[in-house]
Amino acid sequence: MKAVILAGGLGTRLAEETDVRPKPMIEIGDYPLIWHVMKIYSAHGIREFIICLGYKGHIFKEYFANYLLHLSDICVDLGSQSVEYLNNQSNDWKITLINTGHDTMTGGRIKRIGHLLGSEPFLLTYGDGVADVDITASIEQHKASNRLATVTAVRPPGRFGTLNIDSEGAVIGFDEKSESQKGWINGGFFVLEPGVLDYIEGDMTSWEREPLSAIAEDGQLSAFFHTGFWQPCDTLREKRLLEEFWHNGKAPWQVWES
Repeated sequence: MKAVILAGGLGTRLAEETDVRPKPMIEIGDYPLIWHVMKIYSAHGIREFIICLGYKGHIFKEYFANYLLHLSDICVDLGSQSVEYLNNQSNDWKITLINTGHDTMTGGRIKRIGHLLGSEPFLLTYGDGVADVDITASIEQHKASNRLATVTAVRPPGRFGTLNIDSEGAVIGFDEKSESQKGWINGGFFVLEPGVLDYIEGDMTSWEREPLSAIAEDGQLSAFFHTGFWQPCDTLREKRLLEEFWHNGKAPWQVWES
């Protein structure tokens, strides 16, 4: 099963980082965000990835083309002009990197790589959000649903702390990590049938708007409810939060063996 990762956006809300590199290439620990996303899938047996590139796509190509070099100790023999890798810690992934256009919308990016998907179901997510979502269970639920698409539904994380106030107006406490208890949002981590491509008109189609709405109206969209950890990386504050988790050895999305 292939996993498609949308990684072509500008990431303007994180301009401190994305002026020099795409948001999925921002590092959490010593690894880019997209690596963390791929490791989540890999923990569930997914080994083949298609990355939809746009803004500064060459940075992804350079990183993965030199992936083994990044992770290994090496011995360089200048006389024979050879390089020996001493401790190969690479992953057994097959990665296809496709330029899907600088200004193409998310739906258009999916449409552009449609010829690589074949006739089997595929996975889709964003390159800038991590979770401890059970990919295997979402696939099983999707197959049982007999629908075209399954979206992982999550609770939106609280961006602001809340005040606990008594009936007389006194603040009696502060909840720093509140979560909204109302509604569910699109958390990515889709399982899709190739038929969803028919709902995408072209480059300027946003996957999250007309296609998903039309699929839902046709009764072909199901929800896989995820109540565990889920966190996008849209702001500098959220990046620092993920870094804190990682450096403290308590990253909830690390569902793989280190």
